Amino acid sequence: MINMSIELIGLDNIPLVEPNDDVCQIIKDAIEKQGCLLKHGDIILIAETLISKAEGNVIKLGDIIPSEESIIIAKQSKKDSKLVEAIINESREVVAVGPDFIITETKQGFVCANSGIDESNVDEGLATPMPEDADRSAKQIREFLENEFDEEVAVLITDTQGRAFRNGAVGVAIGCSGINPLWKRAGEKDLYGRELQTSEVATGDELAAAASLVMGQADEGLPVVIIRGFDNFDKLRDTKTGINPLLRPKEFDVFRN
Repeated sequence: MINMSIELIGLDNIPLVEPNDDVCQIIKDAIEKQGCLLKHGDIILIAETLISKAEGNVIKLGDIIPSEESIIIAKQSKKDSKLVEAIINESREVVAVGPDFIITETKQGFVCANSGIDESNVDEGLATPMPEDADRSAKQIREFLENEFDEEVAVLITDTQGRAFRNGAVGVAIGCSGINPLWKRAGEKDLYGRELQTSEVATGDELAAAASLVMGQADEGLPVVIIRGFDNFDKLRDTKTGINPLLRPKEFDVFRN
């Protein structure tokens, strides 16, 4: 029988992290303190800012000297030129510039605003770029938690990003371990018995968006959320695949071509 509900559990014992803090141990301690020991199929979703801060991946904006290109783009986008320089440094390509936005392809391959650099939830004058390798971070945390709790789980690193043609930001997955983030459903049948031809579900992003409702965007202080009761965990269980299945190849990106 299909489970018709999932549970979202925000961990409320996560402290403000500093560089070199042990995120694995911090999450384990928070889980035990809250009394929600991990179960088979649990999915742990972690905000990317927590990962970047703990890994020391923090930008000191005051130390940056803007280039001529950054100064020009800063005028177009109405952003601080030092922030623009940081955005460019974290990108492979500047895709588009407009009033109050710079769309880039990040070094990790994500197309998003401002190279995913976040100035919220860090001290004044600092900013956090995306984790250098969110798949690696997710894998390390998953393997630690599976060993500690003796259960198969998955870990997703999440960010909030906008979408083409729609207002507002939603949670998306930028790192993944333990579950395939893309569910290919071609060959299955619809309600009328017709075979699905090309249906793909961005499960990683759907899980991230659900967790984002609990994480929030301001001072909620809940950077780690457990999703419990996702029925298709075993079907999508995958310890080798990272986030790449969700990234559309550039040649198929009609918004850039």
